[in-house]
Amino acid sequence: MKSKRKFKIQIAIVVIILLITASLAGGFFFTASERREAKNLPIDSIDFSQLKDGTFVGDYEGGMYKWRANKVQVTIASGKVVNIKLLEQTEKRPTEFTEELFGRVIQTQSLQVDAISGATLTSKAYLKGLENALNKAQINK
Repeated sequence: MKSKRKFKIQIAIVVIILLITASLAGGFFFTASERREAKNLPIDSIDFSQLKDGTFVGDYEGGMYKWRANKVQVTIASGKVVNIKLLEQTEKRPTEFTEELFGRVIQTQSLQVDAISGATLTSKAYLKGLENALNKAQINK
């Protein structure tokens, strides 16, 4: 009698584990196309030597599910990016994340910077918003 009850408990545990696994796998596959889109998001090269002074705002709609939508403000002085501010975001990241990412852009005067480890997709989304702001700052546009 005890072995039947033990067997039923083991079966119930296996079923629960299978349901949890299926649920997680379903979520993974559901978001796969959005993650693929974000991973392949192109960040164009911007000629930082051709930027006019001023403050410019750019946004990125966040991809297929709008999970990484953001709006950034960039300040250019004496032909250099001197400040970048995150105005809006749908994905809440700590300020250290944006400070590090935007600090890399300011230091290198380039959008071709390494993404933040563990936040590659969000890094690319923020860089895309920044690219859109810098496109408005192009002298020849």
